[in-house]
Amino acid sequence: MTREDRKVILASSVGTIFEWYDFYLAGSLAANIAANFFSGVNPTAGFIFTLLGFAAGFAVRPFGALFFGMLGDLIGRKYTFLVTMTLMGISTFVVGLLPGYATLGIVAPILFILCRLLQGLALGGEYGGAATYVAEHAPHGRRGFYTSWIQTTATVGLFLSLVVILVLRVSMSPAEFAEWGWRVPFLLSIILLGVSIWIRLQLEESPAFARIKAEGKSSKTPLREAFGRWENAKIALLALFGGTAGQAVVWYTGQFYALFFLTQTLKLDATTANIFIAIALAIGTPFFILFGWLSDKIGRKPIILAGCLLACVTYFPLFSALTNAVNPVLEQALEKSPVTVVADPKECSFQFNPTGTASFTTSCDIAKSFLARNSVNYSNETAPPGTVASIKIGDKVIASFDKGKAGAEAAAKDKAFTDVATAAIRAAGYPAAADPAKINRPVAILILAIFVLYVTMVYGPIAAMLVELFPTRIRYSGMSLPYHIGNGWFGGFLPPTIFAIVAATGNIYSGLWYPIVVAAMTFVIGLLFMPETKDRDIYRDD
Repeated sequence: MTREDRKVILASSVGTIFEWYDFYLAGSLAANIAANFFSGVNPTAGFIFTLLGFAAGFAVRPFGALFFGMLGDLIGRKYTFLVTMTLMGISTFVVGLLPGYATLGIVAPILFILCRLLQGLALGGEYGGAATYVAEHAPHGRRGFYTSWIQTTATVGLFLSLVVILVLRVSMSPAEFAEWGWRVPFLLSIILLGVSIWIRLQLEESPAFARIKAEGKSSKTPLREAFGRWENAKIALLALFGGTAGQAVVWYTGQFYALFFLTQTLKLDATTANIFIAIALAIGTPFFILFGWLSDKIGRKPIILAGCLLACVTYFPLFSALTNAVNPVLEQALEKSPVTVVADPKECSFQFNPTGTASFTTSCDIAKSFLARNSVNYSNETAPPGTVASIKIGDKVIASFDKGKAGAEAAAKDKAFTDVATAAIRAAGYPAAADPAKINRPVAILILAIFVLYVTMVYGPIAAMLVELFPTRIRYSGMSLPYHIGNGWFGGFLPPTIFAIVAATGNIYSGLWYPIVVAAMTFVIGLLFMPETKDRDIYRDD
């Protein structure tokens, strides 16, 4: 690797690390954002709203991929990802200054989600530019190794965000952090933006793009050429369903959902959960480079598909083992103290409430909502029409109530039901929080590191594969869209989707079916239809 090669990789990677750092702050600080921007809604709906606010950035990533991908194929890689980086940095800085719900009311969450949309648009253009730029500098036979450094940036950006948050948490009181400390990581982004812009201004244009530009062979209509012609559009579809969709759900399950599972389901305190994830990321990150290098030897396809298959086979036992390691008291309660909700099925709603505006007032909804918030598995038993729902815990039966019919007594009945039900689940062994004395830290970190290892398998080689699938003239556009549909939609909506499935089914593990089914789909389609790309000439113009 020459000095110029190292400069290209460093400049591209540093800027991309900064973008991922900005983007993932919203996920790492979901609880604080919920408290500040969504404090006017109930806690459960507020958390789902925050997750979807986080996912809003993912929703628009494909549109950013289309717009900035087109610019990258028209005017060049370098200037395009300078624009995306600037847009990301300013949007993140604004979040740090934005007043909360108590000051602005409903305007606060609207402005927050607007900032997330701008971040998503920027990230939609950033990744494709950085990956394409590095790959077009890499010598033949080493593209997997060179682009694997770009693949570390998402994890390093997440790791950096967690470290900054942890330093702030331990350096101030919980009250100070909740009041203003959580804003500091967002405000720091303006410094990172300045450094990243300065570094990237030192770069020259990609040699592959400069050559086709000089020869007059660059595309005049890259989007139409990439997606309006079936021979190119089918490659994009194959890249999505046979590659990035499965890669995305493995990535987000192994890193983001694992963090949500620790804090929301296993009731582990946020600081300890962040430390566990940060250690797992530190252990796993070098494997991005290893699998990128290995993909130059044996191919991209076998490594990516092996990661998807391992996730499908092991997610259920590994998440169960994580429960045992972090909160064994909860695991014992789930096994020894079964809970049943007895209710008229017609009174039971699918409690997916992304806006916090729906009102779930039936006795069934109130009972199930309480159990879901407290990580209590339950089975369903059908009751005659019109029956008031109840919760059965062993021999104890706790009657719910219909809030819509309670009138002026609704608040008092809600408190009485919550107090009795809480006492009952505590008596049955369901804990309010994970007991620090009973946490098996080495095992928990090992399991989390295995999740990250799967991430490195599916993610390490995929940039090289995507670059090699498309010709130079439409490469930025062609690779960006399937990547960001996979990661923006299949991956970005994974946390709220899993959360809603768990609340609906009454089983803390049932949401895992979502990533398992998607990863299995990618394994089958990739195995049957995805070509191996490691030996392709990426300087071709056809």
